[in-house]
Amino acid sequence: MSTETSEPSTLRRGIGGPLLFAFILGDVLGAGIYALMGVLSERVGGMLWAPLLAALLLALLTAGSYAELVTKYPRAGGAAVFAERAFKNGLVSFLIGFSMLAAGVTSAAGLSIAFAGEYLSTFVDLPVIPVAIVFLAVVAALNARGIRESLGANVVMTVIEVSGLVIVVVVVAVLVGNGGGDLARIAQPPEGTGVGAAVLAGAIIAYYSFVGFETSANMIEEVKEPSKVYPRALFAALGTAGLVYVLVGLASSIALPPEELAASSGPLLAVVEASGVGVPSWLFSLIALIAVANGALLTMIMASRLTYGMAEQGLLPRVLSRVLPKRRTPWVAILATTVVAMLLTLVGDLSLLAETVVLLLLFVFLSANVSVLVLRRDRVDHAHFRVWTVVPVLGIASCLLLLSQQSGTVWIFGAVLLAVGVGLYFLARWGHARRERTTDGQR
Repeated sequence: MSTETSEPSTLRRGIGGPLLFAFILGDVLGAGIYALMGVLSERVGGMLWAPLLAALLLALLTAGSYAELVTKYPRAGGAAVFAERAFKNGLVSFLIGFSMLAAGVTSAAGLSIAFAGEYLSTFVDLPVIPVAIVFLAVVAALNARGIRESLGANVVMTVIEVSGLVIVVVVVAVLVGNGGGDLARIAQPPEGTGVGAAVLAGAIIAYYSFVGFETSANMIEEVKEPSKVYPRALFAALGTAGLVYVLVGLASSIALPPEELAASSGPLLAVVEASGVGVPSWLFSLIALIAVANGALLTMIMASRLTYGMAEQGLLPRVLSRVLPKRRTPWVAILATTVVAMLLTLVGDLSLLAETVVLLLLFVFLSANVSVLVLRRDRVDHAHFRVWTVVPVLGIASCLLLLSQQSGTVWIFGAVLLAVGVGLYFLARWGHARRERTTDGQR
């Protein structure tokens, strides 16, 4: 039995374990954590570490399903490919891929606006939309240059992201060493709410900070020895992110009371300032800027590879599967997703778009967990990771729980986007059938 799939790929396998680990870690450790503590403190009081730990466990459930599916079917396209194999339904597969693609491109548009907004204005005041569009163009150029170059930049930016969070932990450790802070706050529940209910409510928010690991599935054709490398990198990255988040949660709670964290628009900056350690305030604006840029780069890498994979599967026009002759990067897919992201920067309510991104990704996760169970009957000719059956079952339950917490407005907006997807699917089928009739008529 071979250790890897024998199916050829037009993409170059240039990603090893360390690069993949850095990719996943950089995608999970996004800009959200720099604002997350204030929101969480409203739900869980001083017990900031508890919902972060619970969210990590929920994320690991779906990650287990991804590890099995990605190593069993190491092809670009991710959840859309899994859905096609599991459900044998072109519409379902298209909608899963469309949900992932829409979520990724919308997220990149939001990140580009965040990059051009308050973070950048700390250093230079420029109009948001033009800067966001130029920023996306630069990201596209780096993406098209090559996957190793893109991930090389990601390694540098990920180190900076993590360094900012390490600074938070270290300065609070110094604060405690000098007799400051309040260690008792880490066990302080919110007033008027049971601990269990508070932790669950907080975990629903904290779960958003772990979203991003799923993007790595769309790069699997460029990973060396995917059956061995992918599970190790995935679980190591999520575990590292979880550890960092829990430590930051503990540090935030020790440094400041919940009401002060909740009142701050930059809670981690407030924590650093409260420590009394002489870290310049502008430093966190710079770190947040780098975190946002890194998130946008990784998201656009995912979106272009997903587009390429869906085109290879015939779910999108074949032109989107074209690659540069020398660099072997999917340039048409990169161009198309970048243009869409640029257009989305012109759209209004970004908070609604962000919540819709989460809703769409939960549909993707739900499909992946179900696909693991359905595809257990399918055998492949290479060794792959296999997760315990109870894991995808619990993953399904976790997705349903989180879906039940979404607002009606978000459900309506998500339904509109999926309806657009259905329309595109049937339009594509009609166009394909028309071409076939034209070809038959010319014979």
